[in-house]
Amino acid sequence: MFQKAIIIGCPGAGKSTFARKLSDKMHLPLYYLDMLWHKPDRTTVDRNIFDEKLKEIVLKEKWIIDGNYERTIPLRLKYCDTVIYMDYSRISCLYGVIKRVVTGYGKSRPDMGGYCPERFDLDFIKFVWNFNKKNRKRYYDILSSREDIQVIILRNRRQAAHFL
Repeated sequence: MFQKAIIIGCPGAGKSTFARKLSDKMHLPLYYLDMLWHKPDRTTVDRNIFDEKLKEIVLKEKWIIDGNYERTIPLRLKYCDTVIYMDYSRISCLYGVIKRVVTGYGKSRPDMGGYCPERFDLDFIKFVWNFNKKNRKRYYDILSSREDIQVIILRNRRQAAHFL
């Protein structure tokens, strides 16, 4: 099916959970961009260090990379053979974020790296609400420019479950 895939989409779509299940099913190594970016003390790594670590990953033979980090999409597209775009509605993504905060409040997710406990953040809620409006067209434009890459669009959780 594929050997190198990136998973992108709005926060709250369930990219990390989907990536973990896909990695288990396909026996491909999984890399979370959030884990590369966040240090254990809640700070972030230097951008150059992040880029170096990402370059090491994309040069590997097989992988799944979870995360948006839009400025790195061109690099990942250069090496991937598949993009899975979880293009969910804003309501579905807001539901995912709120559910994640309620069920994991004060706990750090294993895909985040460092200690980044879940908390209610109104600015993040606004970011999720506006994500598709600000990014969807650009994502589709980027993806349509690459005919050599398999693009899989999942529009809801049911499609994602069926894909798995």
